[in-house]
Amino acid sequence: MTHDAETDDAVTDDAVTDDDVITLLVVDDHPVVRDGLRGMFDTAPGFRVLGEAADGVGALERAAVLDPDVILMDLRMPGGGGVDAIRELTRRGARARVLVLTTYDTDSDTIPAIEAGATGYLLKDAPREELFTAVRAAARGRTVLSPAVASRLVSAVRTPRAPGSEPLSAREREVLALVARGTSNREIARELFISEATVKTHLTHVYAKLGVNDRAAAVAVAYDRGILG
Repeated sequence: MTHDAETDDAVTDDAVTDDDVITLLVVDDHPVVRDGLRGMFDTAPGFRVLGEAADGVGALERAAVLDPDVILMDLRMPGGGGVDAIRELTRRGARARVLVLTTYDTDSDTIPAIEAGATGYLLKDAPREELFTAVRAAARGRTVLSPAVASRLVSAVRTPRAPGSEPLSAREREVLALVARGTSNREIARELFISEATVKTHLTHVYAKLGVNDRAAAVAVAYDRGILG
């Protein structure tokens, strides 16, 4: 997409050119949802759906090939979740902006997605025009949050959390389980196909959430609280 930022808002649906078309990749594990979104955007001026993916792994593959402006990303998908895909897209420096579109608005979903690098977060019950507006804003790099999600994020920022009150993400639990098996950071990075620096970041988050300062304490607390089997 090659807009002039100062003239974006002046473009109307009646004056859409190829350069103004926002390209999309739709990522959702439900074919009906993908079909519905594709139909919605392909019949609206100013949008073009380049492709679809059924999980986070597919999203990474398709994004690398198609280079869309915006990725509409679901979060909980068998075969590869959205948060891990967002994190990997961020690590790769992908040009695409990620707009989460999901039914989940809990802190354990919204906060990791935003921290991973999502530009925006909408719920699937958003009206059609709100979704169009959000995609246009995301394509320009603007943060877009549904009112319910924005409210939760503000509350999360304003309300101090007691150590251990925030749940671990799926990836953090995965890293912690490997730590419990005595796996080194380098070995964890190799097994999960992430960098050693990313492993250390995950562990830093784990320590903060569990209220501990080292690996041994994290494993002990995790077993005590039933986080690890």
